[in-house]
Amino acid sequence: MPRQFTYKNLSQLQQEAETRTQHVRFETDKEVVKSILGRKVTISDTVTLGNAMAIHPMEGCDSTLEGNPDELTWRRYERFALGGAKLIWFEATAIREDGRANARQLWIHEGNVDEYARLHARMIQLHQDKFGSTDDLLIPIQLTHSGRYSYPKRIIFYHNPVIDQKTATPADYPVFSDAEMEALEDQYIVGAKLAWRAGFRAIDLKVTHGYLLAEMLGARAGRDGEYAGSLENRTRFIRNVLAKLRAEFGSALTICMRLGCFDSVPYTKNEATGLGEPLPYPTPYPWGWGVNDQDPLTAELTEVKTAIGWFKEWGVQLLNVSIGCPYYNPHIGRPFEKADEGNYEEPEHPLDGVDRHFRIAGELQRAHPDLPMVGTGYSWLQIYAINAAAHNLAAGNIQIFGMGRNALAYPDFAIDAVEKGELEEIRVCKTLTYCTFLMRQKNHPLGQFPSGCPPFDKLVYGPIMKEARASVRKG
Repeated sequence: MPRQFTYKNLSQLQQEAETRTQHVRFETDKEVVKSILGRKVTISDTVTLGNAMAIHPMEGCDSTLEGNPDELTWRRYERFALGGAKLIWFEATAIREDGRANARQLWIHEGNVDEYARLHARMIQLHQDKFGSTDDLLIPIQLTHSGRYSYPKRIIFYHNPVIDQKTATPADYPVFSDAEMEALEDQYIVGAKLAWRAGFRAIDLKVTHGYLLAEMLGARAGRDGEYAGSLENRTRFIRNVLAKLRAEFGSALTICMRLGCFDSVPYTKNEATGLGEPLPYPTPYPWGWGVNDQDPLTAELTEVKTAIGWFKEWGVQLLNVSIGCPYYNPHIGRPFEKADEGNYEEPEHPLDGVDRHFRIAGELQRAHPDLPMVGTGYSWLQIYAINAAAHNLAAGNIQIFGMGRNALAYPDFAIDAVEKGELEEIRVCKTLTYCTFLMRQKNHPLGQFPSGCPPFDKLVYGPIMKEARASVRKG
């Protein structure tokens, strides 16, 4: 696949964006970029962010087997705490052991809550020491159950035959029952209580990337019961959990949500071209979330907008907009320059993927201007990500700019954004997908390689990358 990001300056990128896209535009004045990204963002009567920049929840796959934050976990969050972003979205943390996506996903429980408390306190102290205050810092912890992608046994919510084909799930595989869903509601509250004890004053319900709560929203067909079918049913679990959170914590807890807003369909690799292509799907397409029934490769956000309105009424105060599923259509969520080894190459120009992110987030933010939303999909723009972010914030397309992969490569990008109005070329993520490659490698003594940025964090992750590649060669 030839390189797509070949622009020598912002003018060249602007020219292509204006020709190819409708929603990718840039602020060119450095002083304006600094001003916009440095502005405060009000989340609630008691929570205001010190700037409009976020670090997305990037999983490191580096916990102990017991789910405790390990050495590399501590290192990542120490770097994030010192990085200058005022919204540090703590990564997916399982609320029970069978909800982990891999053997080294974080998992909070009674036996390790004190370790999470120490890590949270360390983040607060480092940020306080460097920036003088943490009054304008928010650290939500993302609570999750990985559902279909749980390790070692998958737990599915419904049968979508196209996703079943992609994930090799038998048509008669049992689904998670309504009784199990009802019990899980209370387990989320237990997880939230543990997070509160650890010092977190904001929690996130993870409803994206094909995990259990996201799969639930797509169950328009494929199962019966109180949690599927109608939109009221598909949001029942979230409504119940949010009500229980408010009953438990009142207004003291800031409730956040990372919401997948467009599923699309599973893709597979065309062995002749190497490109991704959709698996065959029927039309109308009766499954999925945020999809057009007649063309599920495109978004239809009517239900999503309605549900977001309900989530606001039920207590959500901050929404992080996500799309796609990394397990079956990674280019939707993460436009990339190079596929992770063995996966399909981009079936579209990455700018088209960035445009999709901006279009969906903008439509949702304008539909709910009173709910602060975090935008995604910026990393492929490299040093010009902050220019696009400044434009989107100024235009009201989003209220907070989030970085994911780039935060692994460049954890203090926010400092440069507000102090210089530009990023350093030699430090910014090039979307070569090495972090995803590491996440997919399981031939490790602990069952999972840790994930990070080998090109730009070479001393730590370079040797890990070599070891992972050697494990692939050995089979």
